[in-house]
Amino acid sequence: MAKKKQSLRIPNRASMFPWLLILGSVVAIVASFVLSLDDLRLLQNPNFIPSCNLNPVLSCGTVMQTHEASVFGFPNSWIGLAMFASVLTVGVALLAGATFKRWFWLTFKAGMFAGLLFAYWMFFESVFRIKALCPFWLSVDIVTITINWYLTIYLFDHGLLKVPTRLKRVVSFAQQHHLELLVTWIIVLIAFILQHFWYYYGQFL
Repeated sequence: MAKKKQSLRIPNRASMFPWLLILGSVVAIVASFVLSLDDLRLLQNPNFIPSCNLNPVLSCGTVMQTHEASVFGFPNSWIGLAMFASVLTVGVALLAGATFKRWFWLTFKAGMFAGLLFAYWMFFESVFRIKALCPFWLSVDIVTITINWYLTIYLFDHGLLKVPTRLKRVVSFAQQHHLELLVTWIIVLIAFILQHFWYYYGQFL
């Protein structure tokens, strides 16, 4: 008698979501911590050159010495430390089996969306006004975009966000093609950076 083939169990989004929060937060916290240390060193020694000063475009030192890098009177990296410590706590709690009320998820989403708007604002300032990018901040931006996207998908999956009838097909499409949409958006951002700074990168081709 032939043995029945065992189907492979692929983890669903719900089971992977806590890990996304945890791993993404760790990446963002490490990046924010390194930036915080470099900020302190730069204050102590104006001639200090951060390790992420790779070239005229990818230059954390250039970004860190602008007023945009301390928009609230202290380094933006401190915001990253506080924000993603909270996200990490939520991820660990979910992994431990915790459940949260709808108001908590909506508040969490509002906070993450505010972080996303801040990340896009800093990206805009870096590209068009500072004309330099910080690799560590870019990594935080990618984490912020990814967590916001999958948090939105998670809320739709669990019926925690109300969907108007006319948008149900759009939401369904996003749920089915979540990864492709995320990757496409990140590629668009990379292409935008390359196009804007082509005056520098074009010389290597």
